[in-house]
Amino acid sequence: MCHVFAGQDPHRYASSTRRLRLNRQSTSIRLENAFWSILDEIAARDGMSTPTFISTLHSEVLELRGEPENFTSLLRSACLKFMETSRKEPASPIAAE
Repeated sequence: MCHVFAGQDPHRYASSTRRLRLNRQSTSIRLENAFWSILDEIAARDGMSTPTFISTLHSEVLELRGEPENFTSLLRSACLKFMETSRKEPASPIAAE
């Protein structure tokens, strides 16, 4: 079982930094590439760019809970939440054929 995890492409767990604006302030976020891929997928699903999605998420968190202590951890948790909810969605009848 561990071979599935240990044998993955090192690019997936390599980190990269992206620059974007949160509340009109320029910032950079460093995440593992696997998380960037999931964030890109979430943003595309919602019809927006990844920076727009992240900025919207940040604004909503500010409104609900105030400034997050660790925003990159929140992003990683959001990716996990997305993966959890994606697993629970029933397969479409077309995909099952």
